[in-house]
Amino acid sequence: MSDYQDQMAQAANTFAENLKKSFPGAPDVKFNKSGFEIRSEVLGLAKDFTEFEFNSKAIGYQTKLENGQVSYKAEMPQVPTADEVLETAKKFYNFVNNK
Repeated sequence: MSDYQDQMAQAANTFAENLKKSFPGAPDVKFNKSGFEIRSEVLGLAKDFTEFEFNSKAIGYQTKLENGQVSYKAEMPQVPTADEVLETAKKFYNFVNNK
């Protein structure tokens, strides 16, 4: 981080500490997330996205089936694997890291 960012982070932490002293019952204030927290959130987003994508395909398949539009080649979409979710998470994480 630059000196300015360090100063701003230190000022924010000092402010949070002063608030804790002034209001003992106040919740913890956290301004920065750890790498683990960020990766965990990205993984959750990837899981949600992959799940949404699967559900959309499954609903489309079900609708076609109900309307008699499914051919003999049509298949129900496969449930995403953990590897597919991790691959989506990597794509999201790489997008966030690229500036």
